[in-house]
Amino acid sequence: MLDLAPVSSESFQNFYREQWGERWAGLDQSLRQAETQVARRNHFADVSVEGLRPFGPEFAHCFEPTDSLRRELPRGSEGLLGFYLMDPASVWIARALNVQPDDVVLDLCAAPGGKSLCLIEALASGSGEILANEPSPGRRERLMKVIQQYVPRDVRERVRVTGKEGGLFSKSHPETFDRILVDAPCSGERHLLENQKEMTVWSPSRSKRLAQEQYALLSGALEALKLGGTIVYSTCALSHLENDAVLEKFLKKKGDRADVTELPLPDGAERTRYGVQFLPDRLGYGPLFAAQIVKR
Repeated sequence: MLDLAPVSSESFQNFYREQWGERWAGLDQSLRQAETQVARRNHFADVSVEGLRPFGPEFAHCFEPTDSLRRELPRGSEGLLGFYLMDPASVWIARALNVQPDDVVLDLCAAPGGKSLCLIEALASGSGEILANEPSPGRRERLMKVIQQYVPRDVRERVRVTGKEGGLFSKSHPETFDRILVDAPCSGERHLLENQKEMTVWSPSRSKRLAQEQYALLSGALEALKLGGTIVYSTCALSHLENDAVLEKFLKKKGDRADVTELPLPDGAERTRYGVQFLPDRLGYGPLFAAQIVKR
C-alpha cells in the first residue's frame, strides 16, 4: 500500500465522482495501491525466462517480476538488459499500433521509452525506421539511455531521437509516417495522488488545459501521417475530458479526413465510446486508454 494521505483535494474528489459516480470510490482506492508491472522480455537479449510465470495469454513475452529481478535486471551475452518493467496495458497499447518491419514510425511523446522499445522490436527484422520524440530534455536523456541499454547498435542506426514540440511535425514532416503513437501527456491521476504538493493546487482547469494540448498533438499527428496510415492515441488519465472527449472533438473537426476504428477488446478491458480502457479497480493495472485512428 502506498503511503498516501486518505483525503485528497475536495475539488479533485468531486470532479472524478461526478464523472464516475459510485464507481469512483473503488477507482480512487485502486490508484493508491502499488502499481502492477510486468517484466517484458527484451527481444534483443538472450536471457533465460526459466522460473518466471507468464502474465497472461494476451501479453506474449511478459512475466510476473520476481523480487530478484526487480532488484537487478539480468543482461544478455552482448550486455543488453533482458527485461523492461512496465504496466501491462502499456505493452498492449504499443503492440496495438501493429507496426510492420518496413514502416516509418513516429513515437510522438516517447519517454520514458517502454513503448518505444516495443515499436523498435517490431521494426527490427526489416528496413523500417522510428523517430522517438521527447520535448523535455531530462526525459529525453532518460529515453536515450533506455534505447542504448536495450537496443543493439545496428538497430539503433534506424532509431532517431528528437526533442521537437509535438505540434511542429505537421509542418516539418507532412504525410511522412506510416504509423504514429501519440501517448499524450495527461493528468496521470495515479502519480498525481502521490504528490501532495500538486494536489493542493489541483483544479478542474488542469484536465481542460491538458485536453486542449492533447487535441493539438493529435491534430498535428494527423498532418504528419501518410494517407491510409494509423495513429494510436493513448493516455493514462481517468478524466473523460482527456479520452473520449478529445476524440469527439477531433472527429467533429477532422472527421472528413480520418476515422476512429475499433480496437480489439482484451480480456478485462472495457469499451468506451471511441476506444478501449484498462481500469485498475477491476484489472489491478492501468489506468490506460487507447483509441485507433486511420487517415483517409
